[in-house]
Amino acid sequence: MPSIIIYGNMQSYKTYILPKAKKLFGSYSFRRKSTIKHHKNVQKMLEILALNGPLTTWGMAKVDYQNDISGIRTKEKDYRRLLKGRKDRGKHSPGVLDVGLVVVDGKNYERGPSDIYRLSLHGILYCLDVLDLTNKEIDVMASKYSDVLPWLFGRWNHIKSVIGNDVYRLKTLAGGIFVDNIQVTKMTKFPVFELLTYLSIKYQNNFESIKENDLSDQISCWFYTHLLLPTGMKADTGSTSAVKKIMDGDKPLKKWYDTFLNEAIKFYDNRFQTIKKMERI
Repeated sequence: MPSIIIYGNMQSYKTYILPKAKKLFGSYSFRRKSTIKHHKNVQKMLEILALNGPLTTWGMAKVDYQNDISGIRTKEKDYRRLLKGRKDRGKHSPGVLDVGLVVVDGKNYERGPSDIYRLSLHGILYCLDVLDLTNKEIDVMASKYSDVLPWLFGRWNHIKSVIGNDVYRLKTLAGGIFVDNIQVTKMTKFPVFELLTYLSIKYQNNFESIKENDLSDQISCWFYTHLLLPTGMKADTGSTSAVKKIMDGDKPLKKWYDTFLNEAIKFYDNRFQTIKKMERI
């Protein structure tokens, strides 16, 4: 996993990356209704990476054309242009690499040195939000990117065995919903807002750049904390039981999430002591 990537934390994704990606590559899926050709081509390329994992441009083109060498070569050129952007009348149009939805993930030497591409974490979230992937396709993507999101996709089957289709709430979260949203205080008595606020504070200095494993941790904490929210329309019906069952069935996961909870407790204890001192003013 690369140590440093060119995009930032979840706040950066919500306020900058996602709006920019939707403007350049589409805010709705080509599957749902017709869209401009460029949006469709980019989304189909992202779909290939989502469902097949890391690939070279040649590998992506083979998904479309299999053994048609002429068609593969033509499509490979198209994918290179979509990845790296293009210049038209002296103006550069950003590619998906520029926006940060895709990253280079090593080299392949079968046909000479070729970059291997995969979805970035922001690319995974964009696909979940925009591409209208089926639940089965999300399962496939989780298996292909289990090493990129080890605390979430790496535990996907275990989580599904506990909460079933509630695991696909990730599609809604991928749109940036509830990031820094005070409305969650009205939805549950559990300290969801406080935990998410601490999560934002923890990574507040990573708006412009972040280690990929840190962003993976932020996304995963975000997901598990949101499981405390009710799934129905009635407020205050959330429960820790599902989260507890998930954690009890995976000791390393429990240890990881407990570390986050203990960090949050320490943070709020310190803030409370500071507030108490204000009584002496």
